[in-house]
Amino acid sequence: MALQFIGIDPDTGQSGSPTAWVDLENADIVLQSYTADEATRAQCVENTAPGHAKGIPTHETVIRVPVRLVPMLREACDAAERAAL
Repeated sequence: MALQFIGIDPDTGQSGSPTAWVDLENADIVLQSYTADEATRAQCVENTAPGHAKGIPTHETVIRVPVRLVPMLREACDAAERAAL
């Protein structure tokens, strides 16, 4: 796997570092961010996508991405599109 670093939360310190990368082999966006708390997870379960079973599959998780990372997500989306070509 070859990850292209896109960016890190500009307000990060030495720990707690929401980060975005793009996997150059399959153009997936890879995110590291804060684990969602139980209240957020419960809301996600209650607001399940139409046509899907309730719950969070064991192979998935819910994360929170701080708004400060939005510019990096836009850049990651562009990089993923380029990698997919």
